[in-house]
Amino acid sequence: MSSVANLQPEAATILACTVSRDVQNFDLLIDDMEIELGDAWGDLGFSEAAQFLDQPEATALEFICVAVDAVDEANLGPVADIIRSAKARGIGVILIADKVSPVGLHQLLRLGADDFVPYPLPEGALRDAIDHVRQARAAASAPAANPVEDEAQPDPDHIAPSFKARGDRDGVILPVHGMAGGTGASTFAANLAWELATIVKTDAPRVCILDFDFQYGSIATCLDLPRNEMVFEILSEAATVDSDSFLQAMMTYKDKVHVLTAPADMLPLDIVTADDIARLLEIAQTNFDFVIIDMPKTIVAWTETVLTRAHLYFATMELDIRSARNVMRLNRALKAEALPYEKLRYVLNRAPKFTDLAAKGRVKKMAESLEIKLELQLPDGGTQVTMANDHGQTLAETAPKNPMRKEIQKLAKTLYDLNRAAEAGKK
Repeated sequence: MSSVANLQPEAATILACTVSRDVQNFDLLIDDMEIELGDAWGDLGFSEAAQFLDQPEATALEFICVAVDAVDEANLGPVADIIRSAKARGIGVILIADKVSPVGLHQLLRLGADDFVPYPLPEGALRDAIDHVRQARAAASAPAANPVEDEAQPDPDHIAPSFKARGDRDGVILPVHGMAGGTGASTFAANLAWELATIVKTDAPRVCILDFDFQYGSIATCLDLPRNEMVFEILSEAATVDSDSFLQAMMTYKDKVHVLTAPADMLPLDIVTADDIARLLEIAQTNFDFVIIDMPKTIVAWTETVLTRAHLYFATMELDIRSARNVMRLNRALKAEALPYEKLRYVLNRAPKFTDLAAKGRVKKMAESLEIKLELQLPDGGTQVTMANDHGQTLAETAPKNPMRKEIQKLAKTLYDLNRAAEAGKK
């Protein structure tokens, strides 16, 4: 790390710098900066940064990491001035926030910060933020697009829903929660939504996906959808949002599935309260027949709200120790709080083939030891699943005969039939 005193003489070698009240309060940031940049970064206090950004040498910086905590939140004026000054000079801004309230975070992000990373830093998060800033700088310096091309009509697959909010539905809420990383929760959610939306050719149910993983949500990637900047406003003002603005924040996939994507920037999971989530679910439920929710892996304060309102709560897992231990912890926590754990439906992804008797025995033993039922077992979809996700399409479109797709299709048919029967019973 280069000291502040050496920052100007060595400006040619400095690519970035941290800006904070005391960088020693963010020791993990120091470690990650050294990993990503070696010695090509410096450290500045708030007052020093304000002075340095007024100097010509500052234009050599690629980005600054502005690190703030709860103490800084009492006086965000100087921090705001630094962000404005950096953006005015074309310098990227990565916001590092430790225990900053959603209101304070909202204020700083609205000033133009390019990315947000919570502190303590998740593994690889700073690298992803740096890549995002560099890509944005490269795009900004690229030659301007042809004006004729700029006037092209938007992709009809990616426009907001065309129907008007009438509040005449009573949708089925189906959250999907990964019990460990890589268990296929987002893939399952996206493909289940598509199967439900295309289950019949006429009078098909209206289906939406809510990506509530505000930090690493990948539904937009799975379906090749742009992230709507309005999502941040919806989350920030969830208590007062109405159905029309909620629908305008959505994107559509092939005019079949309506998606509230994760925000464009990484946000803390507590940017919304339990009441906020309840409000969003109420709006979705009254405008759609099926509401699929891609949940974050972390249990947060509003997880209970989603679980309580859910009709079924899918938990994806694999035949490994990670999943088994996390299922055990989750069940223990739900039972201790007297929450409706009976709504959970465990989904075993990459389930063994019918002929693999040894693995089948392991599945049975794991289910018995965890005291759960593995009612849905998805076969390994292989590379076709990865290719579908990379191309932003569903399995039904890219590999309709894939065994994983067929099982999800069967589940969708069962859910559709049950919902039809329930509706008929109400009449």
